[in-house]
Amino acid sequence: MAHYLITAKPKEDKLRDLKNKLEKGAFIALEPFGETLTHSLKHARIRENGNAVWEEEDYCSPPLKQERAAVLDDYFVHIDVKPVKEGEGWKRISDLSKLFPNLTI
Repeated sequence: MAHYLITAKPKEDKLRDLKNKLEKGAFIALEPFGETLTHSLKHARIRENGNAVWEEEDYCSPPLKQERAAVLDDYFVHIDVKPVKEGEGWKRISDLSKLFPNLTI
């Protein structure tokens, strides 16, 4: 099982649509990554520079290949992927504000 700390610049004009789709569970049925991606994006954080950051579990090579094609490239640019141990990424970003603070989880 591989885990990554993802940093990406949100496309500002697409954030409302992303939030709405997350609330509706629109990505959950995407196999094999929908549930994990939905959980990660619902808990994503935002850095002071405007970049979103989250931890993601992934098995693709290159990392996030399927997720980018299906979802991430529609909502983010400049996606950076760094390997971390499971849970380490969330610990590193726990003090940051949520990307979607009013999202129903």
